[in-house]
Amino acid sequence: MAVSIPIVAIVTSLHLIAFIFAVGAERRRSTAKIVPDEYDERTYCVYGTDASTVYGLAAFGLLVVSQTVLNVVTRCLCCGKGLVTGSSTTWTVFFFVFSWTTFLGAEACLLAGSAKNAYHTKYRGIFKVDDLSCATLRKGVFAAGAALTLLSLAGSSLYYWAHSKADTGGWEKHRNEGLDMSSSNYGQHEQQEQQTSGFQKV
Repeated sequence: MAVSIPIVAIVTSLHLIAFIFAVGAERRRSTAKIVPDEYDERTYCVYGTDASTVYGLAAFGLLVVSQTVLNVVTRCLCCGKGLVTGSSTTWTVFFFVFSWTTFLGAEACLLAGSAKNAYHTKYRGIFKVDDLSCATLRKGVFAAGAALTLLSLAGSSLYYWAHSKADTGGWEKHRNEGLDMSSSNYGQHEQQEQQTSGFQKV
């Protein structure tokens, strides 16, 4: 199976767009501040925008689509035809595991970050008495998701390349074996004809 340029373009584009969304989610994390209630002596948390949650979920979905496309094309390695044994197959298995590991890591960061960023503290505290803490997402969760997204892109691309090389190698190997068998059968047939003609002359 040769490398398909459209498949490479789709997988790369989806990963890069997901990376951009993950970076945007890190930059647009929700912030909160404690403000006093104008009607009593209590305080409460006021949160900013929730755009980070939307960006994180968008990146999560794009990675799922990209991974699905890649594994449908390669038939998830274990569901397709057998590959030729050798270094190409070894690298295929390695990059397959690497691709899935980085993909799952990126998805975990994006999903956990989106969920935590969407959580808002509901309770109030008594003004100047209770130490009210507003729950916010810590810095670096979406950044880790963005970094793992790039690693997933590298792993997916290398896995697809190695799989295509191993699959093509297997096809060429079987084709060459078929040609050798045909040549051998043809040679045996020629020898039989020569022996038959020799007996007829005698």
